[in-house]
Amino acid sequence: MSARVHVVTDSTAGLSAHEVLRHPLTVVPLQVVIGGTSYDDGGTSADAVAEALKTFTPVSTSRPSPQSFADTYAACARAGAESIVSIHLSGDMSGTFEAAMIGAKESPIPVRVVDSRSLGMGLGFPVLAAAEAAASGASQQEVEAAARARMSSISSYFYVDTLEYLRRGGRIGAAQALLGTALAVKPLLTISGGRIVPLEKVRTSSRAIARLADIAVQRAGDGPVQLAVHHLANLDKAHTLADGLAARLPQAEGIVLREVGAVIGAHVGPGMLAVVIAPR
Repeated sequence: MSARVHVVTDSTAGLSAHEVLRHPLTVVPLQVVIGGTSYDDGGTSADAVAEALKTFTPVSTSRPSPQSFADTYAACARAGAESIVSIHLSGDMSGTFEAAMIGAKESPIPVRVVDSRSLGMGLGFPVLAAAEAAASGASQQEVEAAARARMSSISSYFYVDTLEYLRRGGRIGAAQALLGTALAVKPLLTISGGRIVPLEKVRTSSRAIARLADIAVQRAGDGPVQLAVHHLANLDKAHTLADGLAARLPQAEGIVLREVGAVIGAHVGPGMLAVVIAPR
């Protein structure tokens, strides 16, 4: 570890092994429990979660323990870090941020814990911005500022085949879930203030893809932009969305196409499709 500042995040950022290895970056996994067996996020596939949900096998998730964060921070210090910036999924969606705050109290070096108010690449893009700043020799304050600058421009939109999985996990209200089911619509949702909130309703999945693309193009503007398309057990439609965005947004700095991990998958269910827009 050559950087003075090390970046820590959690598994809901959905970063690739290559992205993690080439940065001063450590990932702390959440846990997913399938049929009574607990796995680290990444220790079982999102496909396994999707299949469990389809067959009504009980699926739940849990945050990392404060001790796991304390141990991670101590390991960073032993490896030569002088300070840490720890960036995590929205505190309104998980107790992960709180666990990191508690763990930071035991750290032998200063830790700044940041609530991204998002997840997926809505978390991943700020984490990578922070890690790049750290690798360039930035101070702890500058690394945190790099993350917050990326956070300020990011928006995320997604659709799910049913709101039932979000309802089960307490991520959306029962009344909203019932309304979506009763009307037999495809709900479009967004993340606002760190919470998942309804945006609008469409009648078909093809219309949902079209609306996600239109919203992404509008939010991207005319300048440089980073984009990500996420899915769960919906690869063909994810490719359709990504290809459409590439054609309409030639200024995009590549498009990350990535299936969500097991923990996010447990809450959104099979068929989910999302787009994350991060203008530069």
